[in-house]
Amino acid sequence: MDLDDEPRPPRRAHALGDSLDRMSVRDLEELKAACRAEIDRIDREIVSKDRSREAAASVFKF
Repeated sequence: MDLDDEPRPPRRAHALGDSLDRMSVRDLEELKAACRAEIDRIDREIVSKDRSREAAASVFKF
């Protein structure tokens, strides 16, 4: 049995603060794109929560 035929174990996801030294330029570009997508997702969630909070606050204004 050839070792190349065996499936590779999945790579561990990069965590904030992990070393970037061993990552290729392509991997770094993919990580950067993923981080930007996550930032966009976080921004949308913040907007959603702000709107919900403002709507709730307007109900209780006298």
